[in-house]
Amino acid sequence: MDLMSARMSGEPAVLILEDGRSFRGRSFGAVGTTVGEAVFNTGMTGYQETLTDPSYQGQVVVMTAPHVGNTGMNDEDPESRQIWVAGYVVRDPSPIASNWRSRGSLDEALVTAGVVGIRDIDTRALTRHLRDRGAMRVGIFSGEAATTDTDELLARVRRAPEMAGCSLTDDVTTDEPYVVPALGEERYVVAAVDLGIKSMTPHRMAERGMTVHVVPADIDTDTLLELGRDGIFLSNGPGDPATADHAVALVQAALAARRPLFGICFGHQMLGRALGFGTYKLRFGHRGVNQPVQDLRTGRVAITAHNHGFAVDAAVGEELSTPFGRVEVSHVCLNDNVVEGLRCLDVPAFSVQYHPEAAAGPHDAADLFDEFAALMDGAR
Repeated sequence: MDLMSARMSGEPAVLILEDGRSFRGRSFGAVGTTVGEAVFNTGMTGYQETLTDPSYQGQVVVMTAPHVGNTGMNDEDPESRQIWVAGYVVRDPSPIASNWRSRGSLDEALVTAGVVGIRDIDTRALTRHLRDRGAMRVGIFSGEAATTDTDELLARVRRAPEMAGCSLTDDVTTDEPYVVPALGEERYVVAAVDLGIKSMTPHRMAERGMTVHVVPADIDTDTLLELGRDGIFLSNGPGDPATADHAVALVQAALAARRPLFGICFGHQMLGRALGFGTYKLRFGHRGVNQPVQDLRTGRVAITAHNHGFAVDAAVGEELSTPFGRVEVSHVCLNDNVVEGLRCLDVPAFSVQYHPEAAAGPHDAADLFDEFAALMDGAR
């Protein structure tokens, strides 16, 4: 057996869900033990962007596409400073990384990052189980750990914290503020609160003449409003939105100051909470690059990138009264009618539950950054 075949064969590994169902396969990436929330991603591409998305902190990601890793890992596509997933589950990883930008294999990247994974299991059966039972805690145990008594491994899984009630913003936010300068002429100065921001997001704003001050999640209100003289942006991020009280206070301050505000994903949930709406945990969430969302104002349907396990609880199809004036649900997911957007009618603010920056695509929703620019123009 050659070196590549030996490495790809892996050591024995077992995946155990908190309800007791288990899958046996071979190790992929680092050998050892990991626990987290089991979720599935329906994208057929963009695995490097998925791995480096901070919104996956604390989650074991199951890839529904059976063949993963064929283009390797490169230096251009990471969405943050590291791989964040707690574990990685694939059916049939490619033994060869073939792409002109590739600098290494997916397996090597997982080993370097210490991410424990499993391969050679029926990911279709696992995904169907999660769709039926909902996202749940899971453990991956490989190497010597895979030989441990199953009841003991299941007990370890059940001792792991649940995602509901979990605060993860402090784990992923930037330690220090930094600036992404406008490309070309500067037209706006924006403060982006990093709740788990992806690198493509400030880049998309910079393309539209925005100088973006990316700031830590614990920034104080006065500094935020000073840095974001033209607008405030709230990023995506991991964890339960019900725990992020400071971010909610930042949004309320921006709304009170009538500063143009745009939130995505976790930032959308922060706007929802700031307006007085609740949030709740979805059964298995939306994760992938193929989610259909309808703009209720125009009827237009966009195929969008998602990564969220929580949603805003707001009534669809009616004008809603809040402490900051009238609000409407602007977008819904056509798969399950989950609220995917909010628009304030009396203050300059809006949000969407999905990712308009969408690396590695689709790009149907990129014009939302243009809407943010128009909102700032209108406030001048």
